[in-house]
Amino acid sequence: MSRQELEDKQFYGLGIAPTLLERLDSLGFVHPTPIQYKAIPIAMTGDDVIGIAQTGTGKTLAFSIPLLQQISAKGKTGLVLTPTRELAIQVEETLRKLASPLGLRTAIIIGGTPQHKQVKQLKARPHVIVATPGRLIDLMNQKHVRLEKVGVLVLDEADRMLDMGFAPQLKKVMAIVPADRQTLLFSATMPEEIAKIAREFMKKPLRVEVAPSGTAAEKVEQEVYIVPRSEKIDLLEKILEEYKGTVLVFSRTKHGAKNLAAKVRQMGHSSAEIHGNRSQNQRQIALSGFSSGKFRVLIATDIAARGIDVKNIELVVNFDLPDQLEDYVHRIGRTGRAGSTGKAISFASPEQKKDVRAIERLIKKQLPVLTTEGEPVKREADTGKEERYGSPRKRGGSGGNRGGRGGRTGGGYSKSGSSGGGQRKRPGGRR
Repeated sequence: MSRQELEDKQFYGLGIAPTLLERLDSLGFVHPTPIQYKAIPIAMTGDDVIGIAQTGTGKTLAFSIPLLQQISAKGKTGLVLTPTRELAIQVEETLRKLASPLGLRTAIIIGGTPQHKQVKQLKARPHVIVATPGRLIDLMNQKHVRLEKVGVLVLDEADRMLDMGFAPQLKKVMAIVPADRQTLLFSATMPEEIAKIAREFMKKPLRVEVAPSGTAAEKVEQEVYIVPRSEKIDLLEKILEEYKGTVLVFSRTKHGAKNLAAKVRQMGHSSAEIHGNRSQNQRQIALSGFSSGKFRVLIATDIAARGIDVKNIELVVNFDLPDQLEDYVHRIGRTGRAGSTGKAISFASPEQKKDVRAIERLIKKQLPVLTTEGEPVKREADTGKEERYGSPRKRGGSGGNRGGRGGRTGGGYSKSGSSGGGQRKRPGGRR
């Protein structure tokens, strides 16, 4: 669907009730995204739906609208499961904004926050519960949660829940909720494990896919730097000097994120960190500060790869490549959201060249691979064998008429950047 076709589409005509249409309009939602345009009419009929779309394409609204309309019409309750606390908070916020004109109440059940507050919400008999699997099972075991009235079950970011080891909890919940329910499963990828869950727990689901599984955001410009571990901090400092907007930096470990946040502050940039060792209150302070501009740089582990919904992030930096290759797509999807453009820069050590190639196979796209000087790294033509990259030049090496980052030519990368990219600024402002 072209941009013009998308702009001609509206939520009107998708089977949405007038009250919800008015609410969408008041919240500024006018043109549905492709996943919303395709999934909402199907979900409105009561059919089970599997929605496959990349991060940042509007999946939350795609299931929130039919969920609220269905439970309002049928007098049932809704249950939304998400992999992380941050994502649960964002989903509940969206649902609450949409639900208020319908007189529907929401509750959020997540770890890292006082349980008694959540029990109080449950006693108020919410119409929709948004939960992470672990805390939900805990409260179910304590008899605080009853699921016999669930009419619509939503699995959001289902692939991530399986990656995080929630398969036993998911199966337990799906075995308890009434069989006569509607199930909406949304994900960025469709691994075999999800296909098995669909076959076992869903009723002839209709699959809606608006981008190939594992597709990276189209409007995110991507680059990879081959950089020794010892030079990563220096390169990050130069990049932070070049880019002036908000920057999200991903670290592989909690300890690494903490150290990296401290070093970024030493560079003179306001920064915060979000990882598994931070309390829920600390995470919320970091996210709200990042969104408001109090913190220019946010350092995060993959716990935040699908839990950050901050608009207009200028740059995502993969300081470390992810352990799970699929997380690359979700990380860079934090920028270039909802049709805007973005930039993603990844650091790979020389021994991680195979990982870079694996990422390229995943996203079905060849990435510009550069040295720390911004020179394209020469690599052999693709002959069906594993591609090999030329050795990165040392700092200060001669490069002739270099064109900076992005000097891509034809089927490979040349040492000269004279074609393709023109004269572009390198990290630190060097020409």
